[in-house]
Amino acid sequence: MALPARFSLLHSEFNGFLYATIGDESSELPLSVFSALTRLDIDPWQEAARLSKLSRSRASHALAATIARLPNAAWTATDAEGIAARLVELLPGGAATAQKQNLPAVVRRAPAGSRPPIWLCVAIAAAVLLAAWTASQVWLT
Repeated sequence: MALPARFSLLHSEFNGFLYATIGDESSELPLSVFSALTRLDIDPWQEAARLSKLSRSRASHALAATIARLPNAAWTATDAEGIAARLVELLPGGAATAQKQNLPAVVRRAPAGSRPPIWLCVAIAAAVLLAAWTASQVWLT
C-alpha cells in the first residue's frame, strides 16, 4: 500500500525548509529545522504547512518564537528573528522556491523495497513480544 503524497518524505515540498540548518548548537553541531521542531514535540510537516499558509512576516515571527524556545541554543532571541526570516524564505512560495530544486539531497534513503518500513519492524517486534508473553503466562498456569 502506497502512502498518501503528504507523507512522501523524498519529494516533500517542505524538505528545503525542514532540512535547512538553523545554526550550530552549543555543542557546535548543526541543528536542522526538522530536529528542532521534533525536540519541541511539534510535527515538522504540519508546522511547515501551517507556516507556509501565513504571510512571510507572520510566519517569520512565529518561527522565531519557536526557535527561541530551543534549549541549549548558541544564539540569542534577537538572532532567532534573523534566522527565522532566512528559513521562512525556504517555505513553498518563498523567494528561494525556485532554488530549492538545485539543493543537494540531505537525506539519502535506500531504494523502495530494499528494506521494510520501520512501522512494519515495530509491529513484528510487538507481535513476537506479545506471543512470548502469552506463552509464558500459559506455562505459569
